[in-house]
Amino acid sequence: MSKSFTTDPNPDLTYFAPSGEIDRGSALVVFPGGGYSHRAEHEGKGYAEFFAAEGFHVFVCAYRTGELEPTLAPAPLEDALSAVSIVRKRAEELGYSPNRIGVIGSSAGGHLAAHVSTVSSSWGAEYRPDWTILCYPVIAFFGPAAHMGSRRNLLGESADDEVAKQFSPHSLVDGDTPPAFLWHTLEDAGVLMENSLLYAESLRRNGIPFELHVSEKGGHGLGRGADFGWAERAVAWLELTGRVGSAEVVA
Repeated sequence: MSKSFTTDPNPDLTYFAPSGEIDRGSALVVFPGGGYSHRAEHEGKGYAEFFAAEGFHVFVCAYRTGELEPTLAPAPLEDALSAVSIVRKRAEELGYSPNRIGVIGSSAGGHLAAHVSTVSSSWGAEYRPDWTILCYPVIAFFGPAAHMGSRRNLLGESADDEVAKQFSPHSLVDGDTPPAFLWHTLEDAGVLMENSLLYAESLRRNGIPFELHVSEKGGHGLGRGADFGWAERAVAWLELTGRVGSAEVVA
């Protein structure tokens, strides 16, 4: 890669305050999918509205997509790392804990959420999410499960497998990677289910807690339209494991 790596100080973030009767004192940064060519609104605003109603402070990140010369990378990762840092710095102002900040991503946005989760520890605690939710994520950029469309859009046509491994989160998991909730469908032909299995196996080998759900039915890009309550299950996982604050009633 010919670009130097720096964090973008001003990624575009849209804030959704808790909209229901509870405030969990926790924040969530959303990375919509779109194959790194665009960002899907139903995986951005659509998620934000649900989690805000569940008492989360939600920030949808409009990370950079499309064509940048000579490659798009590492622009999306720069934006994602900066987004986590900015959300952490705003904790006191907006009223949530700086130690209860998660990320969620779908498809290529899931790749970005997993990528920021696996590289952030080397950049310092302010960039590291405390937990990760991955919805039918792109994980592999090499091997039989690789999602070549996202790889080409992010790394360009000329990137080889050695470069691709540096952008494949299952190859980057270590003991500092945050816990994760993952879900996929068996019928997903857009991003193969093996992507979630690869990440889960890497978490298991490194002793990182996770929860994995595989639904038999459903294609790719379902978002909140999936026929099982993955979002409710993710919230339950966060509650049961103590990764979010108590659901305090808003006066």
